[in-house]
Amino acid sequence: MLDTELEHLPPELRWREWMGRVEAVIFAASVPVSRDVLARVVGRDCNLDLLIDDIREELRGRPYELVSVAGGWQHRTKKAYADAIRAAFGTASGQGGDQGPKPLSQSEALVLMCIAYFQPITRGELSTFFGKEVSRDLIGVLRSQEFIASGPRSPRPGAPYTYVTTKTFLSHFGFDTLRDLPDFEALEDAGLLSKEKLLAGDIPIVSGREELLSNE
Repeated sequence: MLDTELEHLPPELRWREWMGRVEAVIFAASVPVSRDVLARVVGRDCNLDLLIDDIREELRGRPYELVSVAGGWQHRTKKAYADAIRAAFGTASGQGGDQGPKPLSQSEALVLMCIAYFQPITRGELSTFFGKEVSRDLIGVLRSQEFIASGPRSPRPGAPYTYVTTKTFLSHFGFDTLRDLPDFEALEDAGLLSKEKLLAGDIPIVSGREELLSNE
C-alpha cells in the first residue's frame, strides 16, 4: 500500500513528495491524467490545483510545460520548440517523437469542425449541411484517428447513428473541454466565420485556432 498521507514528514517535505509523485504519474502517462487518478497518490487534504500550480512554476524555464487538456493534465513541449521537434522527428508533436495522427485534408478538417460545433450530428445531416455527400470513408478517417466516435441514436426515422468528438480530439487540439472552442456566434459577429462560408467550403483560418484546420 502506498502511503499517501505521509504524516511522518514535515509539511514542506510532504508537499515536495506529493509534487514529485504527481509529476511522475503525468510524465509516465501517454494520455491526459484525470484528477481522480492523481488523487490516488496524494493525501486527502492535498489541494491538487495548488500542487499543479507549483509544478508549473518549477517548469517555467523548461522546454515543456504542464497543460490542462481533455479533462486532465499532460506534459506538452512548448510551441517555441515546434521547429526543433519537427526537424528532429518530422512532426511538431507536443510529446517528443510521437508521430501522432496524420495531417487532415481540407475536407476532413471541415467535417471535423462541423461535428465539433454541431454534435451530435448524423452523416446525413452533415451531407445536407455541405450540400454534398459526406462519404463513409471520410468518416472512417476521423474515426480511425479517434477524433470522433458514435454518439446517441438520432430520433429521425431509421434511428441513424450520430457522431461526436472525443477526448483525443480535445487533447490533440489543446482543449480542456468543448467550452474552449471559439464561440461560433462570436466568430460570425467578428466576420471571421459564417455558416454560409462553412457550407461553401470557404472557411478563413481563425487567428489563434489554426489547429482546427491543420495538424501543424
